[in-house]
Amino acid sequence: MSTSSPPAASAFRCIPPFWCTEEQMERHGIHLLALSHVYLVPQLKQRCTKGLAEQLTIENAVDVLQLARLCDAPDLYLKSMKFLSSNFKKVEETEGWKFLQDHDPFLELEILQFMDEAELRKKRTRRHRKELNLYLQLSEAMDCLEHICTEGCTSVGPHNKESSHKRQPCSKFETCQGLQLLICHFATCKKRANGSCLRCKRMWQLLRLHASICDQPEDCRVPLCRQFKVKVQHRGDDELWKSLVRKVVSARAMSSLSLPKRKREEEPRMDLSHHRVINFMLPA
Repeated sequence: MSTSSPPAASAFRCIPPFWCTEEQMERHGIHLLALSHVYLVPQLKQRCTKGLAEQLTIENAVDVLQLARLCDAPDLYLKSMKFLSSNFKKVEETEGWKFLQDHDPFLELEILQFMDEAELRKKRTRRHRKELNLYLQLSEAMDCLEHICTEGCTSVGPHNKESSHKRQPCSKFETCQGLQLLICHFATCKKRANGSCLRCKRMWQLLRLHASICDQPEDCRVPLCRQFKVKVQHRGDDELWKSLVRKVVSARAMSSLSLPKRKREEEPRMDLSHHRVINFMLPA
């Protein structure tokens, strides 16, 4: 790649160090970047770096990447690398890539490593989002469980409050209807005692998770909350469960902060002043 082209040198001598036209950038951007780096003209170098980043194409991506590395232009290098990675199937068919494979195997390896790391980052991000979605669902299930045990809903509620079967489906929580069905099953399942029912195990886990989060066990109206608290005091929890509780609490806080301020203020507070309720009122 020549950096001593007469037109480029002429443009370099004629323009102020802090200014460069679009035409000059388009025609001589690569050469001007090399010259500004060699002759230590930082303002022009910055302008060339920005201009070349906006002019990246399939054909010039490899050349710009090589130049960015030689001229110590990290921003341009990173943008070129990301562009090349996103368009690799097309770039690898160009003459620039074939030349790079023959003459600069170290840069080729660097590019492949960057692509591999980028793919790993994408996988970690997808996994993190999937886990966060799970914790948000568990957080909502905890709120929904308190709602059912405190206020009652369409088919399940506290034993001292009649549930209305004529109500419309619950509009507060998407998980409410499913959780009510799970509670109904839990209350009547004959396999619950020997621990062979997977649905009952799920309900036990939700009740245990609630007890791990609840900070008012004496007044809590969710069944078995205090009993689970006492059990934990005697036996403790394993680290895996503690980690789950921390993540659900964090997701709960994030969910609360993401609500609009007015909606948070308008949400009715649950009345926990009454005695706790051990039994559910189930549909007949």
